[in-house]
Amino acid sequence: AAHGARKMEGYGRFLALLASALLVGFVSVILSLVWVFHYRQGLSWDGSSREFNWHPVLIITGFVFIQGIAIIVYRLPWTWKCSKLLMKFIHAGLNTIAMILAIVSMVAVFDFHNAQNTPNMYSLHSWIGLAAVIFYSLQLFLGFAVFLLPFAPVHLRAALMPIHVYSGLTIFATVIATALMGITEKLIFALNSPGYSESPPEAILVNCLGLLLVIFGSLILWMASRPHWKRPPEENAKILTPTGATPEGTEVESTMTNSSNADKSDLRSNTEAARKQNTKFDEAGQRSTM
Repeated sequence: AAHGARKMEGYGRFLALLASALLVGFVSVILSLVWVFHYRQGLSWDGSSREFNWHPVLIITGFVFIQGIAIIVYRLPWTWKCSKLLMKFIHAGLNTIAMILAIVSMVAVFDFHNAQNTPNMYSLHSWIGLAAVIFYSLQLFLGFAVFLLPFAPVHLRAALMPIHVYSGLTIFATVIATALMGITEKLIFALNSPGYSESPPEAILVNCLGLLLVIFGSLILWMASRPHWKRPPEENAKILTPTGATPEGTEVESTMTNSSNADKSDLRSNTEAARKQNTKFDEAGQRSTM
């Protein structure tokens, strides 16, 4: 009974964090729209600063909010009954949408700069932003090739999973850092009379937006790094494991998730020891069903 209560408590804690992250992410998107429509003349695709305005809106919507959701999608407890393959498609699909929005938002900036004869790619914001987009597209391509398509051998998946997890979380954090640099730069350029230093309402609004992006990022990273909120191994994996298959999963997804000091409020009834025993069947079993 005590364990059941702990299980519910862990579940409730996850749901509270998830609701907070969704709320903060949603409010961030709304604030980006308020900024653009109330203070910056709205959106269009005409080479004016209204075209530039697509950049913050699409980055916050796609590269921050949707990418954040994509990162934690495996951890939603009600999806644990869904097939792992379906969840992989959802994870890849959300990341693909985020990628497309990020690319469109960058095209908007280059287009705007070229129309205004402003130089491209001189700021630190632009350097790190472009690097994030390049690494994100590489991550997406390798994710599809290795984890989604059924060709990669199990040992390769096992070797690449910790790198995939680490890279994904690092790129996500870098995107948020880059967004903070971008909004700071925009406020310094755009606020003239009164200037940024006089804290006009626009400055307060956008500073608050930046604060929300940091909060959103920290909530997502917390949810993504708790070992006890990890998707449990496939139930049927044991039966499906081909004999002599290299057990994938012993080190899989372990970069952020195999904390020896696991929180006591484990969402699942099996213990950490049983989980470690089962994990090796997870991906190998899943692979054999593809």
